[in-house]
Amino acid sequence: MEKSSIDTTLFIGNDINNLVPGNSWSNLLEELKAFCCVDGKVIDNGNKPFPLLYEEIFLRSLRTRHQPEINVKEFISRKFLELKSGAIHERIMQMKVANIITTNYDFLLEGRIPKANKGVITERLYSVFRHSIVKGKKVWHVHGDCRSPASINLGFEHYGGQLQQIRNYVATGTNYETQKLDQLPFITRWAKGEIYGHSWTELFFTDNIYIFGFSMDFVETDIWWLLTFRARQLLALKKPIRNKIYYFVPTEWAGRSKEKLDLLEVNGVEVVSEYPGKDKAAYYELVIAHIEKEL
Repeated sequence: MEKSSIDTTLFIGNDINNLVPGNSWSNLLEELKAFCCVDGKVIDNGNKPFPLLYEEIFLRSLRTRHQPEINVKEFISRKFLELKSGAIHERIMQMKVANIITTNYDFLLEGRIPKANKGVITERLYSVFRHSIVKGKKVWHVHGDCRSPASINLGFEHYGGQLQQIRNYVATGTNYETQKLDQLPFITRWAKGEIYGHSWTELFFTDNIYIFGFSMDFVETDIWWLLTFRARQLLALKKPIRNKIYYFVPTEWAGRSKEKLDLLEVNGVEVVSEYPGKDKAAYYELVIAHIEKEL
């Protein structure tokens, strides 16, 4: 059933992990290249979008070592299981929200590996329904989790499959062989007030979402598709969309991110750039305080 009030959801990216020493994504990327490439080829990161850079790393590994992709993803999984949580993760989990969306594969927010994936569908590859429940919160791992290596969303091919599954659920309808899910697209059910909370994608239409620690690179095709689809619904005016989406960016990054911020704004996202980010820990404390004040 449709909610009478608008709840708050956090959307959290990988940057919060950088506050904990040893959690550097760049270091992990170099380890991944060393693990995959044995032909002496030096892979230059350059300005390559990460999903395509990953495809280069994996394809070179496939040609030289003939190892299946699951071996690569299991390597990544082991590395993420070694990461340590910090004060920022505990601070976020103390916030009075019911849902947290994260693109992170690790369980640093939960503080432990959850016993089970609570998704209404047990997904092996994709993550439309994947979540755990910890301390009364649903934590949605939208790009997979390190407990299920095959689900880890790294390459362009996986991004394409993820987007296909999301678009089916939201816009065109599904064909899952289960009685637990209505096969009608979410947007049709939502227009009739039928909201069941099965997928994190629904929160983009029902909850106020606060996005931080997430670069919103243009390669994040699943998230950008959701935003553009929602923006089209806003303009269609068939049913009012009452929730708000906010994106936090440090003040000094706002100028150099103008193209991205322009696109966010035209897609109905409110940009918050009033806090300096030179001291990263202090920046996230200000972001959290901002959200808690609005709560």
